Amino acid sequence: MSIDPVVNALKSLAKPAASLVINQAQRNESVVRLLKQFNFDPVQPPKDVDGVYVYSLIEYGVDKQEVILNLFREREIKKSFWSAYTANNPLGFYQEVEKFLQSKDLKFEIQRSRIELRSELEEFGETFIKIAKKTSSIEFQPFPEWNLDEYPTEFKSLIKEKIRSFCGRQFVFDTFQQFRNKHSRGYFTVVGDAGMGKSTIAAKYVWDNKSPCYFNVRSDGRNRAELFLESIRKQLIKRYQLQNADKANLADLLEQVSKKIPAGEHLAIVVDALDEVEQEAGGNLLDLPTALPENVYFFLTRRPYTIDKKRLSAPDVPTQELDLRASQYASLSRDDIKEYIRFFLNDDPDYKNAIKQWIQERDIADDDFVDQVATKSENNFMYLRYVLPGIAKSDYNDLSLKQLPTGLQEYYQIHWERMGMDNKPQEVKVFILFILVEIGTPIPCEMIAAIAQQDEYDVQVVLDEWVEYLKLQNLKGENCYSIYHNSFLDFLKAKRVLDATRKLFQEVNKWIADYLVNKMA
Repeated sequence: MSIDPVVNALKSLAKPAASLVINQAQRNESVVRLLKQFNFDPVQPPKDVDGVYVYSLIEYGVDKQEVILNLFREREIKKSFWSAYTANNPLGFYQEVEKFLQSKDLKFEIQRSRIELRSELEEFGETFIKIAKKTSSIEFQPFPEWNLDEYPTEFKSLIKEKIRSFCGRQFVFDTFQQFRNKHSRGYFTVVGDAGMGKSTIAAKYVWDNKSPCYFNVRSDGRNRAELFLESIRKQLIKRYQLQNADKANLADLLEQVSKKIPAGEHLAIVVDALDEVEQEAGGNLLDLPTALPENVYFFLTRRPYTIDKKRLSAPDVPTQELDLRASQYASLSRDDIKEYIRFFLNDDPDYKNAIKQWIQERDIADDDFVDQVATKSENNFMYLRYVLPGIAKSDYNDLSLKQLPTGLQEYYQIHWERMGMDNKPQEVKVFILFILVEIGTPIPCEMIAAIAQQDEYDVQVVLDEWVEYLKLQNLKGENCYSIYHNSFLDFLKAKRVLDATRKLFQEVNKWIADYLVNKMA
């Protein structure tokens, strides 16, 4: 069937660039209506390639901007998509689209509309695969892994969330560039306290350079050497078409890769949060090689450490550390912090209006707000990540600018007190948080309720109250919770130590043990 009438119908539903996405119920209704309009069965898609392409375009295209719809109507784009699909080469599709757009007005329209082309091509491909699976036709098999990035799917949401409001930190990237210019290989490490933006720096470097990467996340159990090697191995095999490397160790992989790196180029592997790695004593963290081949670098991040915790020995490999806490970077970090505050104040679509209203009600000049909040942040981005949305959500309507908390730990303490956590009636809330601390991995509300011997509904209310500090994941069909960030985890652990004499905290591990024993009985 002709694709033009379908695209024209979708255009009638296309959203302006600045508008909000329609809600899911409205969207589903529009998809069903359009499918029926073009004689498609909303339950059972057609089995031919052309039909599935159009069917997928309808499901993908409702509420999309007109410019991206115009791209998918092009015959060359459709042909390139099917070639990439059958060759299991999604990156090839992206490259063909980029080539197609060269010197075309459509390219500038896409850029002007601030459309992330790679994300849109990936979303369409994922939609097509979902529809193809419903056909049960062997013509679409095997189904490709539709990932248009060199880095793994498991880190995509983390990377995109980290870079959403990225600001500054150019001095870090410049220093790494200087390190590479000076040395033919090496380990470069960014060191900083919790909340100083290390993971965001890593995510930004990966996003800009499409680097192989691994983000250690203790709360997900994604912080072990074997998982790191498995992930990096897959990435390097895919990137460099390595042969017979399915069981190679990292040192051997890098030797193979070094022979395939084009002249004048290099490989930089990004590894975030070495401090979160769980590994038996002895050897380098993540078994990082003691020697590196030419043109191979590691860009690492970690929290401050004692010498016995370093565990990165490579005597003949150039190494350098950039400590974000160093006085020489204080003014640069403050400039980045101020840029970040201005982003929230002037550009962030979710919070800018409410923050402006807050400062206008207090007759504060924009520059004064930026300066004072920057000072209170103590150059900590995590502080701003909590406080600026808190201002927008009216959490501080009873405070003046000077009364805002100073620093991340004071922020946690003030919120703790505001929630009445030290009051006797709130002991159950404290108990629930400390169950999360002691368990250390994501667990469902039902399990927390069983350990705490509380009604599941009451536990869910507590979890909802602390939602901004907790990470929610769906694991095997269950909503599971864990502590969102190490800085909050450290705060809670300090609370536990300070209040060690209280019977409530002494009982946490006993109740967990009792639960596990009963579970095994």
